[in-house]
Amino acid sequence: MINELEAIDWSSMSHAYGPADDVPVWLREMVSTDPEARETAFRNFYGAAHHQGDVYPCTVASLPFLFALAEDPATPDRASVVALLLSIGRASSEHDIDAVYFSPDGTESRAHADAVAQMRERADVFVRYAADPDRLVRRAAIEGLGLFLDDADRALEVLRGRLPAEHEAVERLLVVRTAADLALRLPAAHAAATAWLDALAGETTSPPDIRLAALVHRARCTPQDIGSDIVPQAIELLRQATPTPQRAPGDDARGARAGGCASTSASPPPAAQNVPPQIAAAFEDLERHNRVHAPTTSLLSAFHEVLDDRVPERTALLTEQLRSSDPATRYDAIRMTQDLIQAWRGDHTSLVLLLAACLLPGDPYTAAAAAEALRSLTPVSEPAREALASYVVRHRTVHGPNVWATPQPLLRRAHQEAVLALARLGDLRALPSLLTALDDDADAWRALQVVGHLRPAAGELVPRLTRRLADADLSQEGFGTSADALISALAALRDPVAVPRITNAVTAAVRHKNWRTAASALDALASFGAAAASALEVVRPLVDAEDIGLRTAATAALWELERSPETVVPKLYDLLDSYQNHAAAGVLGRIGPPAAMVLPRLRTMLTVDYEWTRVHAAAALWDIGGAAEAPTVVQTLLGAWERNKATSNHVVACLNRMGPAAAPALSRVLAELALSRRSGRFRGTANDEELQATCRAIVTRLA
Repeated sequence: MINELEAIDWSSMSHAYGPADDVPVWLREMVSTDPEARETAFRNFYGAAHHQGDVYPCTVASLPFLFALAEDPATPDRASVVALLLSIGRASSEHDIDAVYFSPDGTESRAHADAVAQMRERADVFVRYAADPDRLVRRAAIEGLGLFLDDADRALEVLRGRLPAEHEAVERLLVVRTAADLALRLPAAHAAATAWLDALAGETTSPPDIRLAALVHRARCTPQDIGSDIVPQAIELLRQATPTPQRAPGDDARGARAGGCASTSASPPPAAQNVPPQIAAAFEDLERHNRVHAPTTSLLSAFHEVLDDRVPERTALLTEQLRSSDPATRYDAIRMTQDLIQAWRGDHTSLVLLLAACLLPGDPYTAAAAAEALRSLTPVSEPAREALASYVVRHRTVHGPNVWATPQPLLRRAHQEAVLALARLGDLRALPSLLTALDDDADAWRALQVVGHLRPAAGELVPRLTRRLADADLSQEGFGTSADALISALAALRDPVAVPRITNAVTAAVRHKNWRTAASALDALASFGAAAASALEVVRPLVDAEDIGLRTAATAALWELERSPETVVPKLYDLLDSYQNHAAAGVLGRIGPPAAMVLPRLRTMLTVDYEWTRVHAAAALWDIGGAAEAPTVVQTLLGAWERNKATSNHVVACLNRMGPAAAPALSRVLAELALSRRSGRFRGTANDEELQATCRAIVTRLA
């Protein structure tokens, strides 16, 4: 059938990156005798015709050919073909089958519905593939039974037959999960599937991993029936299923070299040429975060999803996972623990300390993951401070003062992640390694992320940062440059010694028409206030700059440096009609009553439909107009908060400034504190911790 590819008008269709003319080329290369060509073909298809799980008409047009490849015993990578079919079908099934979507070229598309229809028409092939000699083909086919076969009785019959026939944990656990998937998709399968899961969970002669899987997936099918005994049962079965580690003399040394965790890569792939290190690291992180090390990981992840807001029980389960004797189970629990803490409020000290206990010198692979998690959890990671410091100091003692730049990739990453986590806590014990990074230019971009947290060390950091800023290419902007990171760090350190160098950066960036970096440098100067008055000659002309962003930053800096409202208020008033109106309103609020001329304009901004505009205008209205504006301000803030939870930190910051005038908002503030789920969790743990602290301050004052 591959010879019939030319019968399709591929050029009339599109994928994520343009016309689909190249799709038949990729389909042909999937059966190339060259393994590298096949790998490239699959990668290209996933990247364009199945981009990030999307399904396009060209993807659907490929299905008959992919099925033909899967059916042909001569196809070199049949498992990859079946996995691709499964991925297309799974992604299509996750769409609303009755909705209309749009292709990249803007035309209406029901490709997802067409793909599901084809997958279900051909569901019998997944029955055959479920008994294929190739376990990777079977693995994809088993999952396909739950997604595409509409004959519930037949699907369950196949699954019951596969369970005793499979000898590897991954496939056995997948059979059990697929039974639950089937029950959740087909009401006709629910009773029989859950009865089978009940029987499996209670069968004491069955392997503990199967019983654990049955227990968890039974809970997925009937979450309303979850009892208080399910987590203790799961913990006991997890203990029984955990392999006892077999250690031999020399294992500690091998663990330090290889990472100490099964199924890990001892070193990262070679970096691509001419790729900024930040970009390369981001892709490495993505690949690393997608790894699964223990067979039970997907099962336990599903269990945590089912338990949802039962945080104490999830904490007990994670405690068992993090204390497991199996390195793979411990490693995979780190990310689950991070996810729980980032999603739910509460006292997570015990989990943080267990993460800290993963900072084992003999297992840098796991230690790096634990340190990375602790870094993301600042300030909740405070209980791990001493463990992080001990780990960092021990590294420098054992491996030398240049361990930050060691050529051993696992050790290097573990040390750097621990240093970054420690620095984010403001701990000066991170300083020696950060100085190594700056002095030797070894992954200095990582150090720049955190040096601003070490203000007591400004005397040592600022000279190094200003020298680097002097050498920075201010004609470039984007991920490949360090100028913005340097400027941000200098602003955070607040040492006026940096003012001349930042002023020069403004001039150079403007000369190169690099408006974004120039605006960042102006913001940095503003943070110094009157201490940056020497920059006024550079700042003043820029308040009339053509670029709106640059003009706004210059006007804000002019206010902070000179404090002359009669000069800047008219400029800011004009900026209220630009896309920089939020920033302009913020500066006007800091000016306060001398900016009273803008009050009518701010009141009109309260009527726009965009919550962020209303929040910034209301905050400025209070800061300028005071008590007379309080009722309107509180009403506006609460309305915006209700409609857009992402505004919460800005709203409560203004309410906190309002003092007793914020009394009408007290019930909403108390309601926020009563929530167990973090507000705006995707904005970071630190944002939510700040939100709670501000809410508590408001309650204390009003009480």
